[in-house]
Amino acid sequence: MTNKKSPTTPVDKLYKSVKQIIDQARGNVYRAANFAMVQAYWQIGKLIVVEEQKGKKRADYGDELIKKLALRLSVEFGKGFNDRNLWYMKQFYLCWPKVNALRSELSWTHYRLLLKVETEDARTFYMNECIDANWSTRTLERQVNSLYFDRMIMTPAKKAKALVKKEADSKTQVMRPSDIIKDPYVLDFLNLKPNAAFYEQELEQSIIDKLQEFLLELGKGFCFVARQYRLTAGPGKHFYADLVFYNYILKCFLVIDLKTGELTHQDIGQMDMYVRYFEDKVKQNDDNPTIGLILCTEKNKTVVKYSLLNESKQIFASRYKTYLPSEKQLQQEIKRERELAETEKYLRLKSARK
Repeated sequence: MTNKKSPTTPVDKLYKSVKQIIDQARGNVYRAANFAMVQAYWQIGKLIVVEEQKGKKRADYGDELIKKLALRLSVEFGKGFNDRNLWYMKQFYLCWPKVNALRSELSWTHYRLLLKVETEDARTFYMNECIDANWSTRTLERQVNSLYFDRMIMTPAKKAKALVKKEADSKTQVMRPSDIIKDPYVLDFLNLKPNAAFYEQELEQSIIDKLQEFLLELGKGFCFVARQYRLTAGPGKHFYADLVFYNYILKCFLVIDLKTGELTHQDIGQMDMYVRYFEDKVKQNDDNPTIGLILCTEKNKTVVKYSLLNESKQIFASRYKTYLPSEKQLQQEIKRERELAETEKYLRLKSARK
């Protein structure tokens, strides 16, 4: 099997440089917005503590004050200012009484998780690990729940500590700047609506993950080749197929493209181009014709369409159907995965807003 790599063109180089500038600028904007919000929450927490206690060691009417304040703020500024979150702001100030101790690398969700850590030493440890390893909030939550700090403290030998750290690092999920702008707290703070495109990308990724696993578990000769397989149709014209498999029983490639929307003539034309590309540039002389598979998933409808070049369609009916999953099987699998992904997204957003 040959897979010739296309030479890098001047447009490719320029595109890469411009993309890097845009990604970096966006990351700076996301981080700046996030840290401005974190600092504002610290200041709000300070005001609540000062107003509650008025110089006393203990507040006389703290809970009642926070409830009344939350009612007024929520009407004007949204759910990010409910009584539960205001209480977190108060605790935030009490745990970090010096504003210059706040770190711009951490999101409000990071700090909320750190508030659940009981000792200052443990909080400092997790903060430093988050910053040094660029932990996502999911990773931080996992490490706190697995008592990572306690295990490191109770492990005296240097080699043993290294093993504990290696085990923790293997489960690390890195935080990307774009994750910040998807955070419901940031969206509420900036008075922005969630960007549906972010969630569609997450949904698409989840379905692709499941589809890859589903085909490999069929036990009908599928071997995984690549995700986001690049096809170059000309200078500066690059396309990316979501999944590519090779079936060693059928001796052919299966190229899969997923669309989170209605099936269009452009989608069919693009898949025909993918199939022809594999026929001309990738498959070997003794391979059978390449199969294309388009999956279009909408809220209440999933369309599955196999695609071959006209001269190859007869072989599909006579040989391929025995080893390929049926359209009904694929529809059921995608529908199930979409429902699971959307339920998980809903529960995650609901949990973040509590």
